[in-house]
Amino acid sequence: MWIDLLPIALLGGLLGLDVVSFPQAMISRPLVAATLAGTLIGHSLSGLLVGAALELIALETLPFGASRYPEWGSAAVVGGAIFATHSSHPAGAMEMSMIASLATAWVGGWTMVKLRERNAYWAARRRSALDAGARGAVIDLQLLCMTADLLRGGFLAAISYAVFAPLTTAAIGAWSTDARISRAVVVTVAASVAVSAGLKIFHGVSGARWLFLCGVVVGLGVMTVL
Repeated sequence: MWIDLLPIALLGGLLGLDVVSFPQAMISRPLVAATLAGTLIGHSLSGLLVGAALELIALETLPFGASRYPEWGSAAVVGGAIFATHSSHPAGAMEMSMIASLATAWVGGWTMVKLRERNAYWAARRRSALDAGARGAVIDLQLLCMTADLLRGGFLAAISYAVFAPLTTAAIGAWSTDARISRAVVVTVAASVAVSAGLKIFHGVSGARWLFLCGVVVGLGVMTVL
């Protein structure tokens, strides 16, 4: 586990940076982030599976304006890495991976708020130079804030993985449910959240219910086959 900690921290930092700072190329979406984490561990398909389940829950997140939202980039890295570590997908592995991701996403959202407060403090200290339009002050402030975001995501992913990886191993040892039922419960819950989120967002669109029903059926079919 400890050997994996550094690459997971680096990936978590990069994807945490993508969430709000740079390059915002959607590589921090759970589907991509968890797959990349699974690839780091050596089982990209495991990362893809838990990433798909996380993506269903993250559908409702609309990171607009000054709203507070979960930080899915670093969180998906943790979930993808933990699930990929148990590549045979025993009972409890997906549940614990999801719990680790959701807890990390919640804490990550809080850390982003605190970091933005710190960014405002750093900007206030450079107020005179910024008001004067000093190019160096702007660049210095941007680099400082982006570096802080990178470190925030990296430390968050590393600490969360260090905490939840051994907990997952212990939980799997005590889990007695059939593995298929265990995974089905996770997929059902995640799909229910996605359906609710979709209806809330698109309920005003003409024909949305039928289009959404078709999408749900196709999506569940693909996940069942995988």
